[in-house]
Amino acid sequence: MEKNFNVCVTGASGYIGSFLVKELLHRGYTVHATLRNLGEPSKVQLLNGLPHAETRLKLFEADIYDPDKFAFAIQGCQVVFHLATPFQHNTHNSQYKNISEAAAAGVKSIVQSCIRSETVKRLIYTGSVVAASTLNNDGSGFKDSLDETCWTPLNLSFSYSNEFLRDYVSSKTLAEKEVLSFNGKGIEVVSLVCGLVGGDTVQSYIAESMGVLIAQLTNDSTRYRILRFLEELLGKLPVLHIQDAAEAHIFCMENPHINGRFLCTSDFLKTADIASHVQKCYPEIRISQE
Repeated sequence: MEKNFNVCVTGASGYIGSFLVKELLHRGYTVHATLRNLGEPSKVQLLNGLPHAETRLKLFEADIYDPDKFAFAIQGCQVVFHLATPFQHNTHNSQYKNISEAAAAGVKSIVQSCIRSETVKRLIYTGSVVAASTLNNDGSGFKDSLDETCWTPLNLSFSYSNEFLRDYVSSKTLAEKEVLSFNGKGIEVVSLVCGLVGGDTVQSYIAESMGVLIAQLTNDSTRYRILRFLEELLGKLPVLHIQDAAEAHIFCMENPHINGRFLCTSDFLKTADIASHVQKCYPEIRISQE
């Protein structure tokens, strides 16, 4: 059933973004979806090929490195889902020195566009568990519990880390703190701190997070390093299914009284748990237990 309700999804061609767009269209919402480049046929065709896209999907070009362009997509919407995040620094852009600056400045600009629109009541930010480690600030161990006050210390080093992972953790942490600072200041802000997402997809390729989850099965050393880094950072790996991730985003939109920071995961696993499960499913394949 069609709803008289417009929502904006930034980063709409990503793994979670594209699945969320599919679910929103299915439920009757009109979706304003942003892409970095409307000149990429595969991403445009992916979204335009979704059921109900012909009548209820509008595409906009916008990039975190030029965040003012998001205002066009936001205008006329009641809720904004902000999933877009930079993974690699745009060296041609002199405005920001790294992806952390770009992510924080981008989310600030998007929130301000939401407030100026006078139609957006709530912004739902897709955060990451990499910003919510329970590690003590000195790295001496983990806190006894995980709650909304837990923030990843950015001064620590990890044996499985590298420049890309350090930048990603920093960007997600600083951007989430920035967006939450606007909560209650003319807009409701919800941050969904998502675990490692896997499961179904509307994309034609395996998403990065899914690739990390099955790295032990595929013997992918690069993604396995990411898996071990997450375990090192978080103690255990928070995981969830893509359908649950989409449902959580939509719940945060449809619930009339919700704001603040929430963990979005279904289970916590060790890499050894994953290896043991995969070995049972595929006994003919040797899975490293390390």
